[in-house]
Amino acid sequence: MSFTDDQKMALAAPLDREHVAQREQAGRKFSYIEGWHAIAEANRIFGFDGWSRETVEIIQLGEPRQTGEKWRVEYRARVRIEVGGIVRDGCGFGQGIDKDVGQAHESALKEAETDAMKRALMTFGNPFGLALYDKSQSNVAEALPESVRGMVEGLRSASANGEVAMAAYWKAHWPAVPQEHRPHVLAVKEQLKAGNALVDNVRAG
Repeated sequence: MSFTDDQKMALAAPLDREHVAQREQAGRKFSYIEGWHAIAEANRIFGFDGWSRETVEIIQLGEPRQTGEKWRVEYRARVRIEVGGIVRDGCGFGQGIDKDVGQAHESALKEAETDAMKRALMTFGNPFGLALYDKSQSNVAEALPESVRGMVEGLRSASANGEVAMAAYWKAHWPAVPQEHRPHVLAVKEQLKAGNALVDNVRAG
């Protein structure tokens, strides 16, 4: 498979800071993207039917342990992502803690699979969290200037009126978008186009 120019631009685009979450662990802060966002980005960049996810291995690590009134369960998972013949695997860890041992198992399984999926997708580029593995986070984009945000909102409004309206708005406003913000704006355009295509397919069905 060969990625399109638009896909290559989207994969090389900086990760938007607003999609970065943080958690604290052992006194340190860690940046990450959430699982739902990774899936949304895969749908946007590769297409809803352009990629697949398979859990190829899931292993329970030891037996459930009871700590006080709660159960602690741990799993390791390996997830495979395939995009047009390109295959990437990722391994992840999940831990579940709950008073109900079944709920602890479910939480641990979900966390392990999601973690493994994100690690596999990460190898495709910045939008999937690759930018966060660089300590300087030089490929994490800060908030967009007001003018560019206005252009993005206008594009969303035009999209609601159909492809012709969106194309006309794009032609009129695209030349004024600063070069450093073009990958982000282009990514929004592709996301809107994909959403419109999905709606059209639903209506046709």
